[in-house]
Amino acid sequence: MRVDLRAVVRTPRKDLLLRFGFGAGVSLLAAVVSRLFGPFVGGVFLAFPAILLASLTLVAEEEGLMSARDDARGAALGTLGLVAFAVVATFLLRHHSAWLALGAATAAWAVVSLGAYGVARATGSGGDERSPADG
Repeated sequence: MRVDLRAVVRTPRKDLLLRFGFGAGVSLLAAVVSRLFGPFVGGVFLAFPAILLASLTLVAEEEGLMSARDDARGAALGTLGLVAFAVVATFLLRHHSAWLALGAATAAWAVVSLGAYGVARATGSGGDERSPADG
């Protein structure tokens, strides 16, 4: 993994607007839902990975559909970890210190995300797809 700040300058404005547009749209939706149904329900919408929608579109255009599928799978596995984080934090924050609750929630996120990845690898998830080179 590396960081290339020059890539931001090279990124087409259309792509940046698309990413920020999706993010702003989902944030606006979360605000409306929160206003109508309360902050708990609105908070669920804030957890929605707004940038994922735009990113998958751009990855598919630039790197191909298989790369976009891999990114989507990774996001789904990471989301399982975030659900575990939320459940653990919700229960522990009521009765324990924030440090303990958030530490345990972070550990739950790591275990569930990495465990889901391990299961996906072991079962060959995505292995049934052909690469463009396969014809």
